[in-house]
Amino acid sequence: MLCALTIRTLKPGTFDQFREAFMRHEDLENPPAGYVRFNMIRNTENHDEVVCFGFFDGTVDELRRAAPEHGYAEQLEAIAPFVQSVGADGLYEIVEEFTATSSRAD
Repeated sequence: MLCALTIRTLKPGTFDQFREAFMRHEDLENPPAGYVRFNMIRNTENHDEVVCFGFFDGTVDELRRAAPEHGYAEQLEAIAPFVQSVGADGLYEIVEEFTATSSRAD
């Protein structure tokens, strides 16, 4: 499992425009094969800091092949006017995973 993660600092006050431009390029009804989940989170103290990450069940090569087919370059172009800087940006291999589960007594 891979995690694609990017931390961006947006130009002040542009979050709504950034979010709209970013999500316009996401096909929520037909995600690419291997895509598991996507999250966009926002710093509670600095609303101009946004972290986007998604989980992909496949190889780095499969993810890189899917990117152009699903308009990743166009998405980056659409959000560029709202981005001041980019921090961490990469593909990360998940090496540990923990999910809380509830148990029920019978």
